Amino acid sequence: MAHEELHLNLRNLTSDDYPQLQRLMDRVYDDIGGAWPEDTIEALVQQFPDGQICIEESGDLVAVALTVCVKYERFSNPHTYDDLILRNEKIWHNAKGDSLYGLDVFIHPDYRGYRLGRRLYEARKELCRSMNLRAILAGGRIPGYHKYSDQHSPEEYIQRVDRKDIYDPILSFQLSNDFQVTRLMHKYLPEDEKSLGYATLLEWRNILYTPPSPVLNVKKTQVRLGAVQWQMREFTSVEEVLEQVEYFVDALSDYKSDFALFPEFFNAPLMGLTDQVDQTRAIRFLAGFTEQFRNQMSEMAVSYNINIITGSMPLLENDRVYNVSYLCHRDGRVDEQRKIHITPHERRDWVIEGGEKFQVFDTDAGRVAIMICYDIEFPELGRLAAIEEVDIIMVPFWTDTKNGYLRVRHCAQARAIENECYVVITGSVGNLPKVENLDVQYAQSSVFSPSDFAFPHDAVMAETTPNTEMIMFSDMDLEKLKLVRNEGSVTNLKDRRTDIYELNTLQTGQNDKNS
Repeated sequence: MAHEELHLNLRNLTSDDYPQLQRLMDRVYDDIGGAWPEDTIEALVQQFPDGQICIEESGDLVAVALTVCVKYERFSNPHTYDDLILRNEKIWHNAKGDSLYGLDVFIHPDYRGYRLGRRLYEARKELCRSMNLRAILAGGRIPGYHKYSDQHSPEEYIQRVDRKDIYDPILSFQLSNDFQVTRLMHKYLPEDEKSLGYATLLEWRNILYTPPSPVLNVKKTQVRLGAVQWQMREFTSVEEVLEQVEYFVDALSDYKSDFALFPEFFNAPLMGLTDQVDQTRAIRFLAGFTEQFRNQMSEMAVSYNINIITGSMPLLENDRVYNVSYLCHRDGRVDEQRKIHITPHERRDWVIEGGEKFQVFDTDAGRVAIMICYDIEFPELGRLAAIEEVDIIMVPFWTDTKNGYLRVRHCAQARAIENECYVVITGSVGNLPKVENLDVQYAQSSVFSPSDFAFPHDAVMAETTPNTEMIMFSDMDLEKLKLVRNEGSVTNLKDRRTDIYELNTLQTGQNDKNS
């Protein structure tokens, strides 16, 4: 039949379909007993109607998938087909099960080649996700094995099918649909002579599965981020800066943001209150306010119920200056991240030193890393964050020219794509001619995503008007990150060649896995 003549309809099976289903099963399974009894199918339809899926063409049944619910711990271990059969040939269905079990998928021989099996498998996956179940399990026949049993053991046969050296009509299809072979099962279906009684235990994991837990302990998967594109202006006191900070925190909180992100050195105009001749003394003067900023922004995080990334500010410790960002959690905790890579300007004019530790922080709205400006231009940090399953990389930056800004922007977008995470950059704008090294700024704040179908076509979630003070919002779906990492058009993290390269971190003294 020509494909343009097809009129396919995907729906749930009903009891009235049994006569057609019987004819179809008798034709497909003439070698292993044919159709199941009508009572068996009736029980499946009554007990678990959503799990019985079929495709009809102009009213004729042409493809069917039969499914039950089971306990993962029981059926992820070796079992036989008879373990699913109760008395009177009823199929075992556990309404309290945490996984689906694929009993069968069969296609009318005349309709093979139209990828109907793939449609049924995708429908099963959607059912698994919608029910928040752990996995789909299946015992898979290997009907091509009898042709090779004198040459290969069952294990060798499975490996050769996986390498596509051999085609098996069932196993090859299941592997192409993201199922993994977890075990070889013996005497699964003894009457299956073509498989010599062997079967594979297959599993498709639902990466979106959330184990049952108290509501208050469930982490957010829909996250709203707010960022401040900050206008550099003259200030006469610390209190005046903090008043402006609180204004933005209040505004972002009103819009139910989970995060507020400020730029690098946003409080640097306070250096205008001291002598500008000696820049080393000026940056240390600014560092004298850092503890006050950290404490008061932490209080704001609690009061306004919002996690605040404090941009960055200088920290004086043991007579050394660091560029540090604080993550002020809305539960009162405070984490810090020191800038790792120091620019020639920071080193030369302010004698700033690089931090020694990089980490990913757990928050109530995802796993977060902070990379201050120049740090985002080094791909190693992004990869380390990805190994630690980062969701969002926050990048407070300060750039004076557009070419400096573009370095930050393009590298940030690369980190989002190669590490399959969100990356947020925010900077400051305006002119400050009376403060040395802060006379001009250039910024356009943005939120970048991986580049795949689930995200915007240009992988830009949101962005501001360049060189204008404003706030920016972006809603992020953390579940989409799980999907793109496991089922994306490309899977950058999964496809790394860890057999030929790895990433070492001196802070642990050990090789990180999967880098």
